[in-house]
Amino acid sequence: MRLAFICLILFSLLSTGCGWLKFPGVHKVDIQQGNIVDQEMIDKLRPGMTQSQVQFVLGTPLVVDTFNNKRWDYFYSRLSSLGVKTEERMTIYFDDEGKLERMTGDYLPSSAIAEER
Repeated sequence: MRLAFICLILFSLLSTGCGWLKFPGVHKVDIQQGNIVDQEMIDKLRPGMTQSQVQFVLGTPLVVDTFNNKRWDYFYSRLSSLGVKTEERMTIYFDDEGKLERMTGDYLPSSAIAEER
């Protein structure tokens, strides 16, 4: 009876694996999702660019509004191995002819940043 109890305890400990242990120094992978957009890419955008030109510079948008195809959304999030989460957003608006009209979000063209100073 005692041997069966010990075997049962041992089996249950082994079957749970190492999930309940927190090993120091174990490598955890950063989790990245969405479109990576940087300042260099934003600086290439000019008012009047077509949708295909914008897509060439920034890549395929993560979200295209079903009811308003004149708005493209680019999102990027990163969860570091330390648990720090960063998010960046960029929204591109086109006019009725499909030309770049304006953009909002975490990035601005360098010329607009210089004008603000």
